[in-house]
Amino acid sequence: MSGSFDDPFGGAFDLGRLQGLLGNVTQRMEQMKAEAAAAVVQGQAGGGLVAVEANGSFEILSVRIDPQALADRELLEDLVTAAVNDALGRARARLADGGSAMTGDLGLPPGLL
Repeated sequence: MSGSFDDPFGGAFDLGRLQGLLGNVTQRMEQMKAEAAAAVVQGQAGGGLVAVEANGSFEILSVRIDPQALADRELLEDLVTAAVNDALGRARARLADGGSAMTGDLGLPPGLL
């Protein structure tokens, strides 16, 4: 039995090519995880009164609070929440961009991974 057979759509299905493609996907996903962990993004709120740094593993690395923001505790809480959400959203977007690039590099349809 050979490594390929005819599919119902009239083309040849190459099992060896599929196995190679899956190996490339696994290797590239591991590389993306490492790149994501190393990537640092910054989120802000209140015009920069609060700044948060996060990495692609969705870990908060630092929080910077301008002394002006300390005057109003409730406002500060809201600003910290907004800055964290901004940073994590940027980390998600960066990870999604990497996934889109990977599917394009491998010739896969967009949104597959």
